[in-house]
Amino acid sequence: MGNANRSGIWSRRNFIKAAAPVVLGHVSSKRGLAAVAENSRVIAYVGSYTSAVDGGANGEGIYRFDMDAHTGAFTQRKLVAKVPNPSWIVIHPSKKYLYTVNEIVHQESGSVSAFEIEPTTGDLTPLNVVSSEGSGPAHMSLDASGKYAFVANYAGGTIAVLPIVEGGRLGAAIDVHRDLGSVGAKSATNAPPGSFAISGHDAPHAHMIAPDPGNRFVLSVDLGQDRIYVYRFDSNSGKLSPSEAEPFVSFPSGNGPRHFVFHPNGRWIYVLGEESSTIAFFHYDSARGTLTLQQTISSLPERFAGTNFTSEVVISPDGRFLYAANRLHDTIAICAIDSSGRLTLIGEVSTMGDYPRHCTFDPRGDFFYVCNQRSDSITCFQVQRQTGSLSFTGLYTAVGSPSIVAFLS
Repeated sequence: MGNANRSGIWSRRNFIKAAAPVVLGHVSSKRGLAAVAENSRVIAYVGSYTSAVDGGANGEGIYRFDMDAHTGAFTQRKLVAKVPNPSWIVIHPSKKYLYTVNEIVHQESGSVSAFEIEPTTGDLTPLNVVSSEGSGPAHMSLDASGKYAFVANYAGGTIAVLPIVEGGRLGAAIDVHRDLGSVGAKSATNAPPGSFAISGHDAPHAHMIAPDPGNRFVLSVDLGQDRIYVYRFDSNSGKLSPSEAEPFVSFPSGNGPRHFVFHPNGRWIYVLGEESSTIAFFHYDSARGTLTLQQTISSLPERFAGTNFTSEVVISPDGRFLYAANRLHDTIAICAIDSSGRLTLIGEVSTMGDYPRHCTFDPRGDFFYVCNQRSDSITCFQVQRQTGSLSFTGLYTAVGSPSIVAFLS
C-alpha cells in the first residue's frame, strides 16, 4: 500500500483498527440512539454488470438499498430493475425519474432506459427504452433543466443528446456527434515505470459527457483520441455545436482521459488519465468554454511501478479534497486542494476490495462508498472532514459486479 512512513498514508491494519471507534462514536454522539429520526433513511441505487465488459458479470440489474444516514449501512436489498448492464445511473432533478445506460457492446448500438421512481418505496416502474446511438454507452448526465440527457458511447465513439419528454420518458436522439481523427499512442506518455495499461487507443472512445456548471457548454472526453471536446449547448433546441474558442483540448499521447469533475467554484476542473494514472488540473473559463492546464500529478505513490488504471474522481462537498480511484492498485488516492486549486497527494486508503470502478459520497458527505467490481462488494468509509482521510467502517455490501452507486436525496 505504499510507504507506511509517508505523511497521511495508513496501513490496511491501521485503518481496520480505527474503524470500530469511529463508527461507534458517530452513532452514539450527542443525538444518541433515541434521537435517530425517521428521515435518516436514504435510498441508494446500485447498477451492476450483467454481461462482461471489463471484469465480472455477476449482477442482475439495478438494486435498491436503504442507507442508514447515521451508520452508513446499506440494508433492505431489492432488485428493482432487470436490465442489461446498467453501468451508469442518473436521477432526474425532480427526483421522480431514474435513467440508466445499458452498456451493450456486441451490437451496433446500446440503449438508455427510463424509469419512474415510486416516491414511498423507491421501487422503479419502466417507462421506455431508446437507442443510445452508439455501441457500449458508458456514461450519461442531464442538463440543469432536466430537459435533456447526454450519452457517451465508448465502443461506438459517439455522443448523443436525448430529449426528456412529458412524464419522464426519453425521446429519440435529436443530436449525434461522432469522434473522428487520429488516436493516441498505445502506451501513455506519463505512465508509471513498467506499466502495461493499454486499453483504448485502437479507435475513438467517448468516455464521459457532462454540462458545465453554467449549463452553457458540454464537455466530452475521448479516451482513444486523448482529447476533451467542448461544445456550445443550445438549451432551447438541445443541439451541440463545437466551441468557437476551443473545440477540443489535447492530452499527452496515450494518457487516455477518462472522467472529469468540476470544483464547486465552477472555475477549476480535474481530469483523470486512465492509462497514465494522472490527475490534470485546468482553469476553466465559463464565458468562453476554454481550459488552461495548470498541473498534472500522479494518483499513485511516488515509487509505484507497474500497471494501474484510474476510474473515478470526486471532490468533497466543501471543495477541500479530491479523491481518485485506482484499479489494480486498489486504492483511493486522497489529494488536498489549496487556495489556487493545485493538488497535493496526501495519502491513500485501500478500497478493501478488488478493482474499484466507482466511488462517491452520500448526500451529506459523511460517508464514502466504493464499488469493487471484481470482488462483488461495496465498501463504506467514514469521512474525516478536517483531514480528508477515510476510515473503513467494516461495512461490506454484497453486490455482483457493482458499477455505480446513485443516491435519491
